[in-house]
Amino acid sequence: MKFEVQFRGAGVARPARTVELLLENAQWNVTLDGKQLSADVVEITPNTFSILQNGRAFEIRIVRRPDGSLQAETNGEEFSIEVLDRRAWRGRHSAGEVDGRQQITAPMPGKIVRVLVQEGEQVEVGQGLLVVEAMKMQNEIRSPKNGKVERVHVKEGQTVNSGEILAWVN
Repeated sequence: MKFEVQFRGAGVARPARTVELLLENAQWNVTLDGKQLSADVVEITPNTFSILQNGRAFEIRIVRRPDGSLQAETNGEEFSIEVLDRRAWRGRHSAGEVDGRQQITAPMPGKIVRVLVQEGEQVEVGQGLLVVEAMKMQNEIRSPKNGKVERVHVKEGQTVNSGEILAWVN
């Protein structure tokens, strides 16, 4: 998917950029203004991405506002994102809550360092469920939907494999 986007942070508009996103073999390839970015991008929960680039780690959460615009949150900063060609955007992506019972899986091998919720607890979309440490970095796994934690399959200190079921939210 290729988009022409404009970012605004702290009320300041930045020049329009061309962003191309391609998901291949569970790996995101990102091109910015025609230049391939060397980054490891993992979607840790719907609309929340863990990014490793040049030895730096970022977690970015994309939120669709009620007016249909997008907001990115990273490192305590918020940016609004305007897709300049709305026809290219429409119908291709929905940054919002998912429906139905959701299986929460480990995005990568690691160790559970914190369990933030209990079975039966009500959670909101984006709320932290647990924290997985992988490659000396801690990644918060968040709820993809509003609902109730149906089951937690892991405990603190447990090692997990990529794709292993961690919890269920219904």
